[in-house]
Amino acid sequence: MIRPDELTYDERGLVPCIVQDAATGEVLMLAWQSRDALAQTLTTGKATFWSRSRNELWVKGATSGNTQEVRAARTDCDRDAVLVRVTPAGPACHTGARSCFFEALGPDAPEAAGETLARLEQTLAARRTDPPAGSYTAKLYGDDNLRHKKIGEEATELVMASLRGDKTEIASEAADLLYHLL
Repeated sequence: MIRPDELTYDERGLVPCIVQDAATGEVLMLAWQSRDALAQTLTTGKATFWSRSRNELWVKGATSGNTQEVRAARTDCDRDAVLVRVTPAGPACHTGARSCFFEALGPDAPEAAGETLARLEQTLAARRTDPPAGSYTAKLYGDDNLRHKKIGEEATELVMASLRGDKTEIASEAADLLYHLL
């Protein structure tokens, strides 16, 4: 196991830290860590960085509540960068976006399945905590019997679609079932 003092830090005593969602693999942000920030991250399990603008340690989510619980930490082969895999408790970006990497520089590749599911879970969680008027999702969360009935219906529709062998219909019914399961 590598110790923080074995890394190669830049002239400011910092190393870039890539933060990745442990469940989906989505890259959430890039921050900077000093030896102390990395040591605190490893000791507490809370993502801690060095704020270059404030010149102080910064525990992610200390003021916003958008904490990042550390699941694993790695260094690259040159030992001059860190990857921290986290379970986020909210958006990583100060703009409110889930990831700081939402500005396209060129043509986008198709979104990974994990990213789509993570966005769906985030949307559903928002519907549960702050249900908009007329929301079907909020209605499901408010009625356990209805939600369980819909899961049964959607599962049956998926089985029937699979018997017919229509891949488009199977994908559609699987998506419906997944939505109701989440």
